[in-house]
Amino acid sequence: MSDTATRTLARFVIGARASDLPQAVLDGARNAVIDTLGVALAGSLEPVAGIAARWVAALGAKPVVRVWGRRLATSASEAAFANGVASHALDFDDSHPGSRGHASASLVSAVLAAGEVARAGGRDVLAAYALGLEVAGKIGRALGPGHLQRGWHPTATIGVLGATAAAARLAGLDADGLQRAWGLAASQMGGLVRNFGTMVKPFHAGQAARCGVLSAWMAGEGLSADGDILDGKGGALDTYRGADGLSMDELLGSLGKPWEVIEPGNYVKRWPCCYSGHRTIGGLYKLIERHRLKADEIEEVTIGFLPGGDSALVSRDPKTGLEGKFSVEYMVAALLLDGALTLETFTDARVRRPQARALMRKVRRAAIADDKVYSGIAGYNDLAVTTARGRFELRVDHVPGSPAWPMSEEDRAAKFMNCAARVLGDAGAGRLLELAQRCHALKDVRELARATAPAAARPRRRR
Repeated sequence: MSDTATRTLARFVIGARASDLPQAVLDGARNAVIDTLGVALAGSLEPVAGIAARWVAALGAKPVVRVWGRRLATSASEAAFANGVASHALDFDDSHPGSRGHASASLVSAVLAAGEVARAGGRDVLAAYALGLEVAGKIGRALGPGHLQRGWHPTATIGVLGATAAAARLAGLDADGLQRAWGLAASQMGGLVRNFGTMVKPFHAGQAARCGVLSAWMAGEGLSADGDILDGKGGALDTYRGADGLSMDELLGSLGKPWEVIEPGNYVKRWPCCYSGHRTIGGLYKLIERHRLKADEIEEVTIGFLPGGDSALVSRDPKTGLEGKFSVEYMVAALLLDGALTLETFTDARVRRPQARALMRKVRRAAIADDKVYSGIAGYNDLAVTTARGRFELRVDHVPGSPAWPMSEEDRAAKFMNCAARVLGDAGAGRLLELAQRCHALKDVRELARATAPAAARPRRRR
């Protein structure tokens, strides 16, 4: 039997030993778990997460896996769904350039669900995450930026393949089983950029996590599926690839060299909105500080985008908080008015403020000519702010939260505490953080999952 790309990738995922993974790989996976749990707990307070929780409660499935931030448990696949929705509800979760989306939202939800069922140790769960991200990163490069430009949401499409790999490993499948699981997962690839700015976007992340766990379970029970779904005409890569996708054969030669969780690594968000606007936000922070800019003196703000750089910023005239998360016009206006972007920035009332709406009309997007297509976190932005005092310009070529412009360990911990304490209180959030920081040493990951449940009634949401 010749080795297809699907089989080669499956052998790598199943054959890698957790004990052989470098400590830096486990540390990167642990940091992703910490960030995802924090934003998911804060996200569990959002209406979309409440809808997902009501759905799983109504199913009445056997309570096997925890729904984070609630005193609720359900089946593994439905818990992965609800937790994936909560993880992406605020658009505050990390992003990965290789996978071209928010890989951790679905991956962490899937590995903790599958890990609870398997009673897996923390090191095995972290290894499954790292291997799932390896799959997502390589497939993301194979599909190329054109996959997003065609209207597909990579968090959903690529995410389901990464989540399936991680869940299959924890479920004890062999390489053949993972190949069949991918065959099922590929028939569940979906998610449209058109739905950005609505509750469907976090639904995508939950659906990817659910499908990953479901596909692994079904394959383990003997479900038949195409075992080489990544290969050949009509396969997943052929069907979804953009014109700029890389050769999968070449990518397979770089598995673990370096690991995706290290290079390019996960980009950790400082602000709870679409990552495609974060370079602009970071640059505007610098201009405000350097030149003491005030909202009432702004005549125009011009943001230069490379081709594809603002594809995810689908809302130019937002009317709701969700739409505001995908509007660079609102991000700029809110930062100038309030001096910061926080979880409270993205509410309907804040977006509809007359002062914000007036400032949004002064924000203009400009095209930067280039013969390549870029994602929202690749390339650079040109920023220019015009006032009566003069025109202030800045080229921003790094992304806040990336390895080139990193958040400190203290900043990441503060982000976690600010998010998780909204549900668990300071003491509960601190306990969960301590457990997550030593996740690799946990003998049973259920200990971590139990710590996501509030001790009593859920605290009132902070506004």
